[in-house]
Amino acid sequence: MDDIKDLTKKYILNTYNRFDLVFEKGDGVWLFTDKEEKFLDMASGIAVSALGYNNKRLINSLSAQLPKLLHTSNYFYNIPSAKLAEKLIENTTFSKVFFCNSGAEANEGAIKFARKYGHSISEKKYNIITLKDSFHGRTITALSATGQTKYQKGFEPMTPGFDYATPNDIKDLEDKFNDTIAALIVEPIQGEAGVIPLNKDFLKRARELCDKYNSLLIYDEVQTGVGRTGKLFAYQHFLPIEPDAITVAKGLAAGLPIGCFMVKDKYKNVLVPGEHASTFGGNPLSATAALTELDIMLTEGFFEQLLEKSQFFIEELSKLKEKFPKMILDIRGIGFLIGVEFSKPAREIISHLINNNVIAIPAGDNTIRFIPPLVIKGAELKIAINTLEKILQEIT
Repeated sequence: MDDIKDLTKKYILNTYNRFDLVFEKGDGVWLFTDKEEKFLDMASGIAVSALGYNNKRLINSLSAQLPKLLHTSNYFYNIPSAKLAEKLIENTTFSKVFFCNSGAEANEGAIKFARKYGHSISEKKYNIITLKDSFHGRTITALSATGQTKYQKGFEPMTPGFDYATPNDIKDLEDKFNDTIAALIVEPIQGEAGVIPLNKDFLKRARELCDKYNSLLIYDEVQTGVGRTGKLFAYQHFLPIEPDAITVAKGLAAGLPIGCFMVKDKYKNVLVPGEHASTFGGNPLSATAALTELDIMLTEGFFEQLLEKSQFFIEELSKLKEKFPKMILDIRGIGFLIGVEFSKPAREIISHLINNNVIAIPAGDNTIRFIPPLVIKGAELKIAINTLEKILQEIT
């Protein structure tokens, strides 16, 4: 609809490089434009729409909640958020959860939590280490935690107290630690940087250093969490290494806004009433969506099937890499957080995919993220593979 594009350009701040598509509805893993064009969604709204579109069980749950209650504020209790908290805690290693609305909010809350903890030990224990090429959000302090200067440019000065270690470089991480470090925050797989997994030795040493210096180890699982990697949370791939806290958002409510951070039992009293809040955090509708989604994911066989489909997709991508070695340089990731690095700019390949009715998004300059709804089928993955193969044949 040209009028929708015109309205958007006229009234919404120009902060996005949008592709020239107006999506009106979705079904399964397919999106439909206002012109009834059909697109295979390999992006899930940036790892959000984990159940795809028009999921009947989700719709029924939301339809039942809508006439009951949408909001009361956290001055009172509500049923869906309490049940969601129980579901999250009973299926993780954590003890308490705080609900908010987004990944940036979750990370802001975790940073406040870390600094409050540090101050309980020493007034000088407030510094936080993150990783180079990390991404933790676009609010000013989450942006300060983000280890990419291209996102920070023009918004200086950044919030002080952050330093950045090199991913998977143990020596550099060791050099950054001292008694002033309140926390180390890492993404177990760096999403925006190009889908870069951290290795287990690095995470093991991170855990040891945090224990040595009485610092918190926090995983940013905004993109890796809620089934995206084939387990409920990515930290479960690296056991027995465990973080002290994790941040979560994106896929948690299948498309409705929600975020949270969870902490181990040892730290459940770090924040007390009046020290942190969120007006909409844990609202009944988003909590209902999240609870329904978790019920579906925790059904026996869900993650096993997801990993089987992911392995099939990675094997098919590997065949394309062998066929087009000068075009596909690397394939990285776990589950359905998969990055394919090309010798050409990612946006160029993505434009070709969109022209062939497949949606994907970039991760860095030359890497494409394939992060489809977790309910995608093998035949639909094959469509993506065949489309990519056709494109590579045309542009090679």
